[in-house]
Order: sequence, then C-alpha cells, then structure tokens
Amino acid sequence: MASAKQKSDPGTPGDRYVYQEFGGSSADAFERGTPNLPPNQQQIRVEASSKGRKGKTVTIIRGFQASPDTLNDLLKKLKTQCGAGGTLKENEIEIQGDHKQKIVQYLLQLGYKAKASGGS
Repeated sequence: MASAKQKSDPGTPGDRYVYQEFGGSSADAFERGTPNLPPNQQQIRVEASSKGRKGKTVTIIRGFQASPDTLNDLLKKLKTQCGAGGTLKENEIEIQGDHKQKIVQYLLQLGYKAKASGGS
C-alpha cells in the first residue's frame, strides 16, 4: 500500500517557509490607518466638476482625514441637505449637481475649515 500524501493549506502552522518578511501573512499589516482628525483640524476643498461625466455636474469634496464610517455618516447628511444622490470614492465625497455654496456653508456649520475651489 502506498501512503497517501496529504495536501495542507498554505496558512497552516505545519508549512515550511524559506523566507517570510513581516511575520505572519496577515493583510492587516499592509493597511494604512487613517487618522481621524476633528473637523476643525481638517482643510476641506469643495469644487464642482463635469470632467469625464458626459456633461453632468458633480460637487466633489476633498481633503478628509477621517475613517470611512465618519465619511459615510457625513455623506448621508450632505445628501439629505442637498436633496441629491452621492457616493464616497477614495476619501472624496461626490454629490450629484452643483451644490458648492450650500455644502461649504453646511460644512462650516459642522466645524470644518471648508473653502470653495475652482471657478464660478
């Protein structure tokens, strides 16, 4: 009878590694933590853009240094305030339509240092 060779998963302790950097294979080591600064320490820029959107105007809010949970809560408030749809992409909030002045005023009320950037 031939002995059956058992396959083991690469993550099991019985594996032998020739070289392994940074200890375990945890993906947490490669994720960068985002500082969750208070609103009065953040420089926020609000601009209206229609580039790459087939002529549709979108208000983009940049410069956040906050966790994704905080940004999702702020996104929900801004969408309600403007009565428009929106999304969160790479620490930038996009609100459909040109709501630049309304968003700047609302962010100032919340304590953020917000400025309108771009023309008109």
